[in-house]
Amino acid sequence: MLQLATLIKHHAQFRPDQVAVVFEQDRLTWREFEARVSQCARVLTWLGVRKGDRVATVLANCRELLEVYWAVPSIGAVLVPLSPLLMPSGLTSLLRDSGANCLVTQRSMAPMIDQVRAELPELAADHVLMVDGPAGDYPDYGSLFKTCADGASEPVRVGSDDIFNIMYTSGTTGLPKGIIHSHFVRAMYGTLFASAWRMSAESVVLHTGAIVFNGAFVTLMPCFYLGARYLLQRQFDAEEAIEIIARERVTHTMMVPAQIIAILNAPNFSPEKLASLEMILSLGAPLYQEYKDLLNRLLPDRFYELYGLTEGFWTILDKTQSLRKAGSVGAPPFFYEMRIVREDGSDAPAGEVGEIVGRGPSLMGGYYGRPDLTVQAIRDGWLFTGDLGYTDGEGYLYLVDRKKDMIDSGGVKVYPKDVEEVAARHPAVREVAVFGVAHEKWGETPVAAVVLNAGASITAGELRDWINERVGARYQRLHALQIMDDFPRNAAGKTLKREMRDAYQVAAGDR
Repeated sequence: MLQLATLIKHHAQFRPDQVAVVFEQDRLTWREFEARVSQCARVLTWLGVRKGDRVATVLANCRELLEVYWAVPSIGAVLVPLSPLLMPSGLTSLLRDSGANCLVTQRSMAPMIDQVRAELPELAADHVLMVDGPAGDYPDYGSLFKTCADGASEPVRVGSDDIFNIMYTSGTTGLPKGIIHSHFVRAMYGTLFASAWRMSAESVVLHTGAIVFNGAFVTLMPCFYLGARYLLQRQFDAEEAIEIIARERVTHTMMVPAQIIAILNAPNFSPEKLASLEMILSLGAPLYQEYKDLLNRLLPDRFYELYGLTEGFWTILDKTQSLRKAGSVGAPPFFYEMRIVREDGSDAPAGEVGEIVGRGPSLMGGYYGRPDLTVQAIRDGWLFTGDLGYTDGEGYLYLVDRKKDMIDSGGVKVYPKDVEEVAARHPAVREVAVFGVAHEKWGETPVAAVVLNAGASITAGELRDWINERVGARYQRLHALQIMDDFPRNAAGKTLKREMRDAYQVAAGDR
């Protein structure tokens, strides 16, 4: 039987004195971390959490969150990580949807939890734990942690098909859906990504973003599978991340494009400080080619790119191919298959754009409570991603755009990524997002939002004209461009184009 639930105990037995987890001033060995995970499991069991129960977390990065992440599956319960950036209505709907009967959160969330519990009376106050001290009727996790009886708890038989977690999609489009991952799927994250990233038990892995989103598991699972060292930053700070990498001799890190851009533009950036890195992984959205080229120039033989969906399909651009296959997001790894499918359902040949469809051992068990959506996404064992791309003659994937982001301008398809790559070449541009807005004549027309580099001096009109002179076709020209201080982002750091488009159209209607 697959024993993912006993992974931490395994390392505590065979690597007891190796450092397992580093969070700010805390440095825990595997023996110490396992003791905390086991005590957390006893607390949850004492509260009445049983196999199959849902335990939700609403926490910023902290040591306690990592403890809960491993304690919950160890007792056969189901982990439901939720973002502390959720609004009351969103949190209520996700707790209701998941059926969570226990919640681990922080005191700053207490007023919101009061509102939520008014809508969810089945969530008892004594099942809402605060990791940083009691609040109102809600008990303190730390106090229970100290007073809950020591000793071995009754072993729980956890199988490979049991649910490890329900991950809610980060919500860049539409309402979040609960994606089911089994213990087997999470084991595949551990083993397959450990191989892909060339990790070992001696690796030092830094995670700088929120670990409530699925992308975090791309390095978390292989790191804990191998018994390597895991460093967690409380929240992303580019200058601090650089200093951590230099001080701790970090070997592996993953970031979304906005974070990579921030690192490269940080005042304390230098290739020497990042010399220990063996992997810099970009995921979550395509990184502009300008920055890929810069990374490969300053830090050669380290850049990987992952295209993947929480639903369970991915491709990997290996560091050995990042120059030869510039612009590609890689190829499916072993045990995965990919097709490019036309609208009529037939397979497209190399070079033709179609929907990316794939399958492999990490495929989700479905959308929780939504069999109707599951059958739309998974057909005959294949995941239909909703993303558009094409392959070259060697089978490498080139991402074009999301179907939903494609702009239909006068019957012509405009892919935002094509325009974004042009805009990113301007020295004043730090980030760019292109989206379609309603237009009386053309149906839709492209608009860009831009974040400028520090100290850059250019008007929106000047930048729009510069881009329009360089795009490949007239229909790709921008109707308008707006300069913003920053983009709206979800907990994963992904840009929320939908929010920008809606805000632009509201503002345009007011003019």
